[in-house]
Amino acid sequence: MTRTNWAAITAVVLALLFAGAATVASAGREDSPRASVTPTADSADAGFARDMAVHHQQAVEMSFLVRDSTDDEEVRRLAYDIANTQANQRGMLLGWLDMWKLPKISTDQEPMAWMARDGGHAGMDGMEGMDHGAHEVRDGSLMPGMATKTELEALRTAKGEKAEILYLQLMTDHHKGGVTMAEGCAELCEVDTERALAEGMVSAQQSELDLMADLLKARGAKPRT
Repeated sequence: MTRTNWAAITAVVLALLFAGAATVASAGREDSPRASVTPTADSADAGFARDMAVHHQQAVEMSFLVRDSTDDEEVRRLAYDIANTQANQRGMLLGWLDMWKLPKISTDQEPMAWMARDGGHAGMDGMEGMDHGAHEVRDGSLMPGMATKTELEALRTAKGEKAEILYLQLMTDHHKGGVTMAEGCAELCEVDTERALAEGMVSAQQSELDLMADLLKARGAKPRT
């Protein structure tokens, strides 16, 4: 088992372990104020669940695109791990919204607006194009780190090492945006299980960021930012 394989496997296991541990912990703390919280539609909990579900869906899409564009086993394995993990987490987030009887799409709140707190931006240090937690949408990029329609089309048509490099660069940006959101939820969300899942996402995606940097370096490339 290579270092790359172990890093990819560890990233997936960390996310699943954090989510599982959070579920057990919440079940055993029914007297905790956070254990019985039912979020409102404009809460950080609901906003994170909605936004991260959308964010994850694009990661799954990009992972399937590169899977069909390269024969490289390292990149294909990473793409499979990301698609599998983020599809499962997306199901959890949408399931919570159903349980809370809240809409999966908000028509009166901009993406990321839930991260605004006391006039600041939870976890948003260094992020540009933000206005009270909102993100400047351009060419289909709804949230920080998300690929544009033009970039997705480029990935769709790229092949071989060109596809690998573009995928790793786009996914690096994507993970950085995801980590920022997850850190925001870890700080602002009220539901214990969701906060623990967000913390697990931070750990897992940071591990994958290190792995992707190594994979880019091996191809004579580097992250775009």
